[in-house]
Amino acid sequence: MKDNLVRSRREFLGLGVGLVGAAGLAACGAGSESTPPPAADVPQELIDAAGSLKGSSMGMLSQRLYSEAANAALDSSVKKFADSTGTTIENSLVQADAGDIVAKIDAEVKGGVARDLAFMTNSRFVAQFHALGDLEDVTDVVEALTAKYGEPTAESKNFCVFDGRWFAIPYHFIGIGSFLRKDWMQEKGITPKEIYSWEELRDLCLEISDPGKRRFGWGMTVNRSGDANGMIEALINSYGGAIASNDGTKVMFNSPETVQAVTFLGDLYTNAKYQPMLPPGVAAWTDSSNNENWLAGILGYTRNQFSVYADSKTKKNPVYDNTHVFADCIGPATDNPLLLGQSQAFVIFKGAKNPDLAKLLAQYLITAPALAGVAKEAPGLALPAWQKVWDADPFFTSGDPAFPIMRKITELSLPLTTKNGLQFPQKASAGQQAAVGAYVLTDMMQEVIQGTSPAQAVRTAHDKMVQIFTQQGQPQ
Repeated sequence: MKDNLVRSRREFLGLGVGLVGAAGLAACGAGSESTPPPAADVPQELIDAAGSLKGSSMGMLSQRLYSEAANAALDSSVKKFADSTGTTIENSLVQADAGDIVAKIDAEVKGGVARDLAFMTNSRFVAQFHALGDLEDVTDVVEALTAKYGEPTAESKNFCVFDGRWFAIPYHFIGIGSFLRKDWMQEKGITPKEIYSWEELRDLCLEISDPGKRRFGWGMTVNRSGDANGMIEALINSYGGAIASNDGTKVMFNSPETVQAVTFLGDLYTNAKYQPMLPPGVAAWTDSSNNENWLAGILGYTRNQFSVYADSKTKKNPVYDNTHVFADCIGPATDNPLLLGQSQAFVIFKGAKNPDLAKLLAQYLITAPALAGVAKEAPGLALPAWQKVWDADPFFTSGDPAFPIMRKITELSLPLTTKNGLQFPQKASAGQQAAVGAYVLTDMMQEVIQGTSPAQAVRTAHDKMVQIFTQQGQPQ
């Protein structure tokens, strides 16, 4: 292997290298190849700090972003860092929604062959890795970054901290949004709003649907996918239900509030009244499907990471100018949306061969110049996770009308509380993250669609969650 090599995304695809294979689609779809812009210079202080590491190497796993141009921009930044420090870094993409990612990485850690550094969605994975004993304490890095760049995102303090210590380094904030076709609404004389109840949204989606014109209002599936998981859990939370107690330890899914939410959602997919707003094949959609159909202009509503919004903007899709972004829906237990967003965070695995280099690379990639290269290829999908990074590049402050909304979410005063006392985010829980990753929620909705009563489907899901929590070291 030659010096200063950073394997490109295309090389990894061709070689089939990667933890779970690089052929899978990203959490919210996949885009096209793009030549990245030149990477930002590495700060001299980091180059100096890496002086003793010259000639060394490390491996990195990157959770695949929807935008291939953003993935290429990240590769370019990693290569820039390697070239500048005289090191060798292998960066490979990993598919986060494969279902067995935690088990496979854990096996690599226990076998002593794990990559040094990875970034993962903190609310989905960090607690699981911590519970397995797979992560190094990175409090020193986070404290140094806080002194320089201010506070990290509010939700990362919940999902990256255990017993007062940081086990993940906030990397970038992932915008999550709800999107409506404002031109379809205007044709019906409907004025866009900032907040809808789930019932209002359902009825609006039906009103703007016209199958004869290939207009289908409701652009969400309950088939196994990350987007379906997110939508189902958000709806249940807004009704006053939750997978676990606020402290993350006890399964409390089987509640009247959960049954009410599942009844509402099941009716949407089975009641003949709402069939005109369901796109063909929605029952079999995967994570890329709502992206593809939204960008094709046949959906009136979808809920997604900002990947679909970013793609419509960067590719000059006419859907972009006709998109109304709103802050998610409320239910009987909420007056305001429980939208926290998500962050990607760097973790360093136990047994890492080069943890010092991994820490320095993470500190470079969170900077405004390095992050901007990724963010400009995926507007709204990769935003700063640190207070002062927001103000360090005009793109983050004024690059898109949606960015100020996203920044407010990163700086929310948490937790958000429902009328019946649930608090979000709840304490990070390996059991909760594993239950979502096992697609218990989507399987439950499939049972309802096939005729199982909502109450029975919820009880079955609850029992599965109890087993999963127990397996994760949280006996019930």
